[in-house]
Amino acid sequence: MKRSKRAPIAVERVQTGVRLEKRILRVLKAIAELHDMTLGDLLEGIVLHAFEGKAPFGRSTLKRIEELRRVYDLDLDASASHRLSERSPE
Repeated sequence: MKRSKRAPIAVERVQTGVRLEKRILRVLKAIAELHDMTLGDLLEGIVLHAFEGKAPFGRSTLKRIEELRRVYDLDLDASASHRLSERSPE
């Protein structure tokens, strides 16, 4: 994700209690750290790209994501997106 050097845009942010799959969250946090940004900033960027039908990550970041998916044993792909269900904590 390229960081824009244009003027900042003031927005109103709200705190939310979103629940995410544990391994997905770990990968997202690692990508945010890689780009020296907050998790919220990363998620906003991903969503804004998706709203325009654009890919949020370049080739080098996608390679890092693949590495992180292996590290965090994230075997889910897009085909799982509408089939995830909550299980009881172990």
